[in-house]
Amino acid sequence: MRSGPSLPASNFTKEVLNLAAAAAQDKLGENLVALDVTEPFALAEIFLIVTAKNERQAQAISDNVEDELLKSGHKARFREGRETGRWILLDFGDLVVHVMHEQERDYYSLERLWRDCPVVPLAQ
Repeated sequence: MRSGPSLPASNFTKEVLNLAAAAAQDKLGENLVALDVTEPFALAEIFLIVTAKNERQAQAISDNVEDELLKSGHKARFREGRETGRWILLDFGDLVVHVMHEQERDYYSLERLWRDCPVVPLAQ
């Protein structure tokens, strides 16, 4: 992790982001949004937010993200919420992935909370 919150997310973190986004989309994750949180949040560079239709899908998405990133040498430092499948947080250091059931996504509205953060474009 870098210090100096005025720097935007690194290209390396953006590459890891795109691996995670592709893995989430492989399991039909929806409404993917990546936010550059380097300015207000010193512990990470990017949040990836993904919607799942139900708990099982959220678990499948998070498992696939972890598996695919591990294949590329990126092991999750921390995982929370997999048991319930409502909001699963995967911490890969500079990238934090939030896999959220659609009801939690609407209720917590992370994009609104972090609205001052720039959106990071995802690879197509």
